[in-house]
Amino acid sequence: MSLPDTVLPTAPAPTGRRETVVVSGLSSDAHTWNLVFLQLLVEELGYDVVNLGPTVPDALLEAEILAHDPVLVVISSVNGHGHQDGLRVIRRLRAVPALAATPMVIGGKLGISGGEDDAPLDELVAAGFDAVFEDGRTELGSFERFIGALPQRVLT
Repeated sequence: MSLPDTVLPTAPAPTGRRETVVVSGLSSDAHTWNLVFLQLLVEELGYDVVNLGPTVPDALLEAEILAHDPVLVVISSVNGHGHQDGLRVIRRLRAVPALAATPMVIGGKLGISGGEDDAPLDELVAAGFDAVFEDGRTELGSFERFIGALPQRVLT
């Protein structure tokens, strides 16, 4: 005996493989809790996550992004050097033609001044980040909305 459809719980239809998001720390940042939190959040939002971990050299970050072709790259910083390191990394990544259009964001503690100035955030966007989410200035919902607005790709 089967139950009527109205009683059965609804689940998303299987679509094959899920889209991938790469989460990474920067080469100078050894913190891990932020990356674990981001991985769990992004997975909860329906994506597979490749978490590269802390202290990721720029060349490895580039190679892993190219290898995984993610729908989004999330860079996280806790040590206060996110602005400086982020500028270097995004310029390198945007110089790779295959990564020119890949959505990339950065967030966390991006400087040591306490976040009173918009100029460093504007500089990160001008250098190539699609969005900047600074601790104490950006609420979590704005990151979730950004991810929710990502264009869906057809996956095989």
